[in-house]
Amino acid sequence: MTIQEQTPIQKNTLEELCINTIRTLSMDGVQKANSGHPGTAMALAPLTYLLWTRFMHYNPHNPAWANRDRFILSAGHASMLLYSMLHLTGYDLPLDELKSFRQWGSRTAGHPEYGHTPGVETTTGPLGQGFANGVGMAIAERFRASQYNRPDHTLLDHYIYAIASDGDLMEGVTAEAASLAGFLKLGKLIYFYDDNNITIEGSTNLAFGEDVGRRFEAYHWHVQRVADVNDLASVEQAILAAQADERPSLIIVRTHIGYGSPNKQDSSKAHGEPLGADEVLLTKRNLNWPSEEPFYIPEESLAYYRQAIERGAAQEQEWQERFNAYASAYPELATQWQRELSGQLAEGWDSDIPTFATGEALASRAAAGKTLSAIAPRLPNLIGGSADLAPRPTPMSKDWAISGQSRTDATCTSASANMQWAAS
Repeated sequence: MTIQEQTPIQKNTLEELCINTIRTLSMDGVQKANSGHPGTAMALAPLTYLLWTRFMHYNPHNPAWANRDRFILSAGHASMLLYSMLHLTGYDLPLDELKSFRQWGSRTAGHPEYGHTPGVETTTGPLGQGFANGVGMAIAERFRASQYNRPDHTLLDHYIYAIASDGDLMEGVTAEAASLAGFLKLGKLIYFYDDNNITIEGSTNLAFGEDVGRRFEAYHWHVQRVADVNDLASVEQAILAAQADERPSLIIVRTHIGYGSPNKQDSSKAHGEPLGADEVLLTKRNLNWPSEEPFYIPEESLAYYRQAIERGAAQEQEWQERFNAYASAYPELATQWQRELSGQLAEGWDSDIPTFATGEALASRAAAGKTLSAIAPRLPNLIGGSADLAPRPTPMSKDWAISGQSRTDATCTSASANMQWAAS
């Protein structure tokens, strides 16, 4: 994948204005709510600007487009970063919703919630949850691509991008998910570690001192380091290198929490509380912001971001044309695909589910296995798993086959996690 074609932008003018639009919206939202985390959003504005304008494929007017790239803010406390991007790029999230950040009844909760806000891919409240969910999305992309893609027709081919914080990487669920992703070589995963050296209590040195890069290299991830998130050229090259690698990628990006704040940048004061009205004004002046009005969005900045609407519609239309050609070549698979997307179950999917007599001496795991085995032939999109309880001498490589070519590199056997890809 190459960088998307864009209207040329002049560095330090429109580019800087677009990035600072994210920063000012984020700190204004937190300030108005008198609650939240402004610093991470301010720090990561250059990264999200680059991703959403040059790399990601998405359609703001159809957030559910099947082949869109997924964006996960695992650092959910920085939710104003995501809400700012959704509003700016044209999702159904009016500016008044940003002004109602963290208020009862608004669509801009303190942490992003799936199904509540258009464009939010997964709920990211508990730390580590978004990281692990992204791994699940990458497994789903690989699994479904192996079912539907054909050498002459590519139906699914999208990336999963995520931003993770120190807190995310401290969680045990992150370690388990990362290990599995590395083993499966989930190359569509591109994660960014927000390396800002700050937690809500102070320096990360108070509780976290490991070498994150080496840990992920041990998980068989592709690890890169970017010394400054404001160096867009270096971030851009790191993303391109990540896309070209077959392994999942972790890009460790050095950031400055509360970037631009004269008195609170690089401090815990920019993490879990508003900057304060006076500091907000000082920060806007320090960023050469053209207005002190809260939630001010320059017309040229909004116009640039809103190119995503036309671009996204064109990307989806191009994919729809590919799907139409696919449906002509493989009508049965196309019908199955559409049925799955609609949430419909195949007729008679439950006809062979076994029944068990009350009091029958049968382990629950054995009963679950019999049930899955009965359902699987009729639900080709079913994925089931179990712990290390029984051997599976022959990997179920059929589920990962693409036109008869085995993808056993992506198949877990009982020797690892014994993840059973249940399919016909």
